[in-house]
Amino acid sequence: MAQTGPLMGVIRFVYIDAMVIKVRTDGTVINRPAYVVVGVDVDGRKHVLGVWLGDGGEGAKYWLAVLTEIRNRGLEDVLIVCCDGLKGLPDAIEATWSQALIQTCVIHLIRASTRLSSWKDRRNIAKGLRAVYTAVNAEAAAEALDELDDQWGNRYPGVIRVWRRAWEEFTPFLRFPPELRKIVYTTNLVESVHYQLRKVTKTRGHFPTDQSALKLLRLAARNITNKRGGNLGT
Repeated sequence: MAQTGPLMGVIRFVYIDAMVIKVRTDGTVINRPAYVVVGVDVDGRKHVLGVWLGDGGEGAKYWLAVLTEIRNRGLEDVLIVCCDGLKGLPDAIEATWSQALIQTCVIHLIRASTRLSSWKDRRNIAKGLRAVYTAVNAEAAAEALDELDDQWGNRYPGVIRVWRRAWEEFTPFLRFPPELRKIVYTTNLVESVHYQLRKVTKTRGHFPTDQSALKLLRLAARNITNKRGGNLGT
C-alpha cells in the first residue's frame, strides 16, 4: 500500500520512532524496525505520516529518501523534529527542512534517567527533573539541573549524566512558548500510535514478507488518522 496522500502544510511537529516487528527473511524470522512518523498540526491533532521498514542499519541515505517522500507530499515546513539516536537522521533532517530544530524526546530522557534511581527516591527526582524541562529558558533549565545535581548527584550520578550528555538536543524546544513546549514534554505521540498498531499485529506470530508487514501497518496507520482524529494524548 503506497503512502501517496497529500499532507497539510500546517503540521509543525514531527515525531520519529521505531517499533519492532517479526518478519520472515531468507527463511528465518528476525526482528525488524518499523519506523513510524507522526505529525502534529497547529490545532494539536496528530496525523500518522507513514510507516517504513528498516533493517537496523539505516543511514543518511535511507532517511533522506523517507523525509523527501514526506516533503514531496506537501509538508514543506516543520518547526521541530523529535527523534532519538537514529544514525544519519539529523543530517537528513537538515537537508530536508533546513530550519527545523532537532529535539530529543523528553519522555525518553525522563525514563532513561529515573530508572537509574531507586524506587523510594524516584518521585523526588522526577519532581526535580520537572523543574528542568518546564523551565522558562535554557539558562533556568541549567540552573535547575545544577540544583538537582547538588541534591542527588553523589547518590545517582547517572541520572544527571543522562541529561548533560543530551543537553544540546534537549534545549531547542525551550525557545518556544509554553503551550508549544507542552506538546513535546507531556506526550510521546509515537507510543500511542505504536499501541494502536500493536493491537493489529499482536495476533500474528510474524509476517511472511516485508510487503505483507507494510501493507497491514500502513492500513492500520491510515485508520488511526482517519477514525481517531488524534487529539494529543489519544
